[in-house]
Amino acid sequence: MTEQQTGVNAQEPPRSPSAALRPTGSRSIGIGRLLIAVYGVLALAATGRSFVQIVSRFDEAPLAYSLSALAAVVYIVATIALTNRGLFWYRVAWVTIGFEMLGVIVVGALSLIYPALFQHATVWSVFGSGYLFIPLVLPALGMWWLYTHRPAVGSGVGGGADGSAA
Repeated sequence: MTEQQTGVNAQEPPRSPSAALRPTGSRSIGIGRLLIAVYGVLALAATGRSFVQIVSRFDEAPLAYSLSALAAVVYIVATIALTNRGLFWYRVAWVTIGFEMLGVIVVGALSLIYPALFQHATVWSVFGSGYLFIPLVLPALGMWWLYTHRPAVGSGVGGGADGSAA
């Protein structure tokens, strides 16, 4: 068979089928997959919780239920940003996870200092105690993961899979 018939370049080493499935330079390997999975579960949980709260009894606690919806959006965007490659998504992940950390700390502290503001719990109330404090620990782990898995210097600012403009 010729090179054209096999579609294999003689100068390229043969690739195993599993190598084709592995993303190169991805943050979604090892512990990163677990991190993305937990963000995905929190995104689903916070979205479901806020939807039910807003639809059924928004007038009881508009601040708390709006914060739950905001947390859901943050978790959704963070999950998407963590699963995508490139400098653009890396920056989006930092912004959303940083915002999440700030939200957990501010809402957590306010829910202890001014409990009347949060008679109805949010995802971030009492530092995420209703979610086993995962909302408090998760952004710290996310920031550590992002710091240790920075994109390559020349990865570009675009949103393409390889960091280049789409």
